[in-house]
Amino acid sequence: MRIFHKFSWQFRVCRPISALLLILSISLMATLNAQVDTFDFENEEQQKRFRTLSNELRCPMCQNTNLSGSTGGVAEDLRREVHRMIIDGFSDTEIEKFMFDRYGDFIFYRPRLRAETILLWFGPIIFLLIGGYLALGIWRRARLSSVGSTSLDSQQEAQLQKLLRNKH
Repeated sequence: MRIFHKFSWQFRVCRPISALLLILSISLMATLNAQVDTFDFENEEQQKRFRTLSNELRCPMCQNTNLSGSTGGVAEDLRREVHRMIIDGFSDTEIEKFMFDRYGDFIFYRPRLRAETILLWFGPIIFLLIGGYLALGIWRRARLSSVGSTSLDSQQEAQLQKLLRNKH
């Protein structure tokens, strides 16, 4: 009895904590039970196409998640639409065109190379080259000014000698 009394405070403290942990774990399990889309395909090639398109298309709602990884309602609708179009015999190009017409270049992780996306594709390289050109110009001017400023003409040399004599 004395041993039980010695550890009774642990039972009083641990029981509410364990009950709280149990409640938290049950509530977390409920949130982890997300809906998983299951689609039936006629062959494995259609399933591969669906996976590829779902991984290449961006969820318009989540912004940085592909359709496969998004749990948003818009992504679910777009997955169903892609599935329907694959079953109906649309090509990947036709599906991508449909998505582009509906959502623009944003729907693609790799936007198409077009006149409107030239700066997006080549802008970083252009800005890097401009920055390198400016840095090279600044470096050259700094080098030339440091070399040119060390030589004195005869008048400056005479003034310097006069100042040095007056100091001593």
